[in-house]
Amino acid sequence: MRKVFLFMMVSLDGYFEGPNHDLSWHNVDEEFNDFAIAQTDKVSTLLFGRRTYELMASYWPTELAEDDPIVAKQMNATAKIVFSHTLDKADWQNTTLVKDNAAEVVRKLKAETGNDIGIYGSNKLCVNLMRDNLVDEFRIMINPVAIGDGTPLFKGIEKQVGLKFVGSKAFENGNVLLTYRLP
Repeated sequence: MRKVFLFMMVSLDGYFEGPNHDLSWHNVDEEFNDFAIAQTDKVSTLLFGRRTYELMASYWPTELAEDDPIVAKQMNATAKIVFSHTLDKADWQNTTLVKDNAAEVVRKLKAETGNDIGIYGSNKLCVNLMRDNLVDEFRIMINPVAIGDGTPLFKGIEKQVGLKFVGSKAFENGNVLLTYRLP
């Protein structure tokens, strides 16, 4: 059975994005890139909601990503599923568009053999999958910045979800990765 994990960068005050979907505060450097490469090496499928998909698709397959060739190659080559009721097509290579039944699709993916299934960003998708206990692990990278306003992590969650702490990693740039699993 495959594991589904969320990877989300958040500010110290708990926002995964600033006002107007601002991500300029993300604290990334060479050490973060090494982490991102190692994490994505263990992923065979990426799941996105519409907004995150559009953001990723507007960057990784373009010349803008040339400064990050290894991650760009990984992101472009990895199988991707975008869940959206409003998109008509998904043109980024290796992407499948799913309009309905996200929980059913993810259950089937989890039952297959293979590497992990990653949700990079996509808070709304994650919250929806959490309702059906389909997210196994939460990798939350806290950035050493308070942004004061934005969208809080897990916005839309309807009930308390208890998690088990399984590890942490401090980065030299001040980021701290916290990892939790469902008990």
